[in-house]
Amino acid sequence: MQIKKSGGPGNKIACDVSDKALNGMDGKNFIVFSGDLDKAIASFIMANAAAALGRKVSMFFTFWGLNILRKPEKVKTKKDFISKMFGMMMPRGSKKLKLSKMNMGGMGAKMIRSVMKNKNIDSLEDLIAMAQKSGVELVACSMSMDVMGIKMEELIDGVKLGGAAAMIAHAEESDMSLFI
Repeated sequence: MQIKKSGGPGNKIACDVSDKALNGMDGKNFIVFSGDLDKAIASFIMANAAAALGRKVSMFFTFWGLNILRKPEKVKTKKDFISKMFGMMMPRGSKKLKLSKMNMGGMGAKMIRSVMKNKNIDSLEDLIAMAQKSGVELVACSMSMDVMGIKMEELIDGVKLGGAAAMIAHAEESDMSLFI
């Protein structure tokens, strides 16, 4: 914050305050709770746009959002019965995600992917790779991973582990947090 004395009547003090000066940071913080294809695409489009503008971007994946980060192939891990059941019921990776609306037994997701391809819009998988290349920090919620029975080795490379405190710390460094 910059304060300067003006020479006007009454010798008033004027403040020149910018958001960056007050906040200290201009990062972007995305909390990705949803595992829906359309919401995942939107999350990564916004994250890539912010990174392209030179912003520090953090994406915190929790609960169903963790499925976006799962590897598409089965990874052999030691799990208890409930964790194995969760793993079998959840989509394995970004290519298995469903639409939030008009999924129509998986046809909706195939249709939107086809339309995106025809319109030369990057696929979700390309958007994820682009985000990683741009330095977007992908953080998987360790507590949600425990609840959902997901192991670190089941996630794509480059993902970091973190908890709620890590997400809050990123939020404090940012001028915007979005819950998706």
